[in-house]
Amino acid sequence: MQSAPVTKIEPKLAARLAKQSYHLVGEHGGVKVCHWTKQSLINDRSCYKGTFYGIESHGCMQMAPNVDTCNLACTYCWREPHSDKLTKIDDDPYDLFLESVRAHRRLITGFGGHPKVPREKWLDAQDPKHVAISLNGEPTLYSRLAEFLDICHQHGVSTFLVTNGSLPKVIENLDTLPTQLYVSVDAPNKEIFDRLCKPKFDKAAFHKLEQTLALLPSLDTRTVCRHTLIKGESLGHTEEYARLDNIADPDFIEAKGYVYVGKSTSNHTIENMPYHRDVMEFAHELAPLVGREVLSERHESRVALIGHEMIPITLPTKVRELPKDLGTAKPQNFSLPIA
Repeated sequence: MQSAPVTKIEPKLAARLAKQSYHLVGEHGGVKVCHWTKQSLINDRSCYKGTFYGIESHGCMQMAPNVDTCNLACTYCWREPHSDKLTKIDDDPYDLFLESVRAHRRLITGFGGHPKVPREKWLDAQDPKHVAISLNGEPTLYSRLAEFLDICHQHGVSTFLVTNGSLPKVIENLDTLPTQLYVSVDAPNKEIFDRLCKPKFDKAAFHKLEQTLALLPSLDTRTVCRHTLIKGESLGHTEEYARLDNIADPDFIEAKGYVYVGKSTSNHTIENMPYHRDVMEFAHELAPLVGREVLSERHESRVALIGHEMIPITLPTKVRELPKDLGTAKPQNFSLPIA
């Protein structure tokens, strides 16, 4: 394995990400331990993906190949602001996978001595069984995404890829598809999309999203349309959301309430955060319009699952082992540059 490249993330952004417990990998990537991974280790509680899809949260690694790059500036995004420029990102996918696992191991090191964490569960978490490519940034901007997905699958690791759907050609040309493809459909029409999702480089981004949705029925993988619902903004509009969902004909639809946290608090108010009952009302209105039913819900995550039936994911067949000497990443120190 090659040594990890030095990050090329802009210094101020790299320092902010590191302060928020991101471990930076590759030239633009990053790993961060999810709240629910911690909850699974300490309190044996899984996230809604466990309820809906059978994902074991303690075995989940949350990462992105480009935590600093996105082509949208969504008002409801709680993550750090991204770079104002699009940089070609082509990290070696095998190195990126190994460096991500090493970083994940470092970030969960302290749980090995926690009195509430079973030793066997912590040891099992050292080798992730699932990768959520959903941390920050738009992953379809990574030029070697299909190779990275294939590397994950070779190691018996399932992949959930979350995309804003604005780059349909990338999705269309993926030689390897994720175990489950999420498309964020967070606005019911172009007017609301442009106001909330704020395309930075392409004013036709909403129409590109529609093109991505039209691709979904032809893809040989599990697909999900996810609606982030903002009270007073995008919540409601069920007939318009149904039009988009019927184009995509996904396996599942997730209706999820906006959460007033992080960077989004400068764009919205706490009144924009719907109650779980608001999400459920939306889900029950949408379901018959798309020929589906409400299958499940998680109150603490303000999310409902809409579909035909709940089917747990199946892990890919492992054909490759992690190197025995992979080890754990060393701590990082990114400080704000001195003016």
